[in-house]
Amino acid sequence: VLTADDLIWPLFLTDGKNARIPVASMPGVERLSVDEAVRDAQRAAELSIPCIALFPYTDPMLRDEIGSEALNSDNLVCRAIRAIKKEVPEVGILCDVALDPFTSHGHDGLPRDGVILNDETVAVLVKQALVQAEAGCDIIAPSDMMDGRVGAIRQALDQAGYTDVSIMAYAAKYASAFYGPFRDAVG
Repeated sequence: VLTADDLIWPLFLTDGKNARIPVASMPGVERLSVDEAVRDAQRAAELSIPCIALFPYTDPMLRDEIGSEALNSDNLVCRAIRAIKKEVPEVGILCDVALDPFTSHGHDGLPRDGVILNDETVAVLVKQALVQAEAGCDIIAPSDMMDGRVGAIRQALDQAGYTDVSIMAYAAKYASAFYGPFRDAVG
């Protein structure tokens, strides 16, 4: 049996106010400004959907080689978390932990000379998870596929006192009709 309380509703974020920007590869799906995301979180609560997942479209001017905007405690995701928790505290918030929406090159990892630096990337992902937990995220969802990131994030969350923040790690990602549109939505 599948019911609304088994669902997680993905919301795609964009800067602005009163903004609902269509995502071409997902008809009927829009990028939402924070105020619109709050409205959809209220709708999720009314529909008994217990959790929403946030995915940002980061302004290309804020993207850099190391994804530093992911560590900004006032970034788009963190602003949305705080606004939603203020207005709809009963809805759980799941945050994607990955650098691709924040890097100029679009990789989840930090590259050097054509090689992804695993350990250096994990250190940044841990910081990103802590920023999201501090903003009020309930579930950290690393989708980056770096080795060792779940254990490192769990240890850091526990040490920072976020023992009740859950982790939902993605086991695999594919170039498919299901995953590809998410990449499009986050730019």
